Amino acid sequence: MKNLKKSVIAAALIVFVGVSINAQNGGAFGFKGGLNYSANGDYIESIGDNAKNPDRNIGYHIGVFGKIGNKLYFRPELVYSATKSDYESIEFSVKKIDAPLLVGLKVLGPVSVFAGPSLQYILNTEFDGININNVEDDFSVGLNFGIGLNFNKVGIDLRYERGFNDNEATFIDNNIGSGVVSRIDSRPDQLILSLSIAL
Repeated sequence: MKNLKKSVIAAALIVFVGVSINAQNGGAFGFKGGLNYSANGDYIESIGDNAKNPDRNIGYHIGVFGKIGNKLYFRPELVYSATKSDYESIEFSVKKIDAPLLVGLKVLGPVSVFAGPSLQYILNTEFDGININNVEDDFSVGLNFGIGLNFNKVGIDLRYERGFNDNEATFIDNNIGSGVVSRIDSRPDQLILSLSIAL
């Protein structure tokens, strides 16, 4: 599994570098950043299996993008994201690297629509101040789709992201009792607002 993760991440980086080089011949390359309005899945306490739904919270992202094509285009991105979910008074935070591989289509003037998979690698998770090291899969895949506006070198887009596969983070909940294992579904479910600037 570790070799598969490394292979996928290496492939994403190679694609991104290739797009960046080709961007000098009619495409685009630049920086992006913005806000994430996100929540993860349910928090489940092992005693009684009571599920708590998360409240959404605001996080952020920053990264780089490449673009090949005009009316029909391919846009890979490499983004660092920090998200938070609130479970009553407890906060669950996730820091990860995202590599969306998007295909877009201009539909009217500056307006375009896009969709594609997002490769995700979890760097760190923290629940109520406790670092959680045993996330089921550090590497996962999600889906991005949305709408964008592009004005020369400045772009704004709004997208929805959802993780495909179940990916639980487990930990010992010392607030409940010694040895009790609780879990959180770490899949992202978020709206992402981005501003991008092409160089």
